[in-house]
Amino acid sequence: MKKGELDSVDKGILYYLQQDARSTSSTDIAEKLGLSSSTVRTRLNKLEESGIIRGYHIDIDYELAGYPLYTKIICSAPVPDRDDLANRARDINGVTAVREIMTGKRNVYINAIGRSHDDLNRVAGELDELGLDIVDEQIIRDEYVCPYHGFLSEEELADGDGE
Repeated sequence: MKKGELDSVDKGILYYLQQDARSTSSTDIAEKLGLSSSTVRTRLNKLEESGIIRGYHIDIDYELAGYPLYTKIICSAPVPDRDDLANRARDINGVTAVREIMTGKRNVYINAIGRSHDDLNRVAGELDELGLDIVDEQIIRDEYVCPYHGFLSEEELADGDGE
């Protein structure tokens, strides 16, 4: 499998996994795509081995889990150090996501959670110690993750195969 070369079967598998990876079995996907379970399992293995599927992630309501403060910390990093600093930021307790931005001075976005403002201040202090310059902080009310519908054709979506 070459980079960027997914056929309709691979795209269908990715689409259905995005819906609910935990509750969707290879048998479920096989039925929706009109394939055998073993074909889907083989394709899943190849998608994982190639790095296209990097993992299966949980969607947590942090407020219900006892972390009522959820913030986006926008940082600036020197371009030559951006990748290293972004990766090191992932190790800070309370950081839940790190995003590298390719343009502009605001080039590292970090999501962090905390029980108190002291927790968020500690995270900010550790980011500063790494060498990231904090440009802005935003308290997030909620974040929603949704599947990419482009893995299925417009016809498949219109026919209801995307549900």
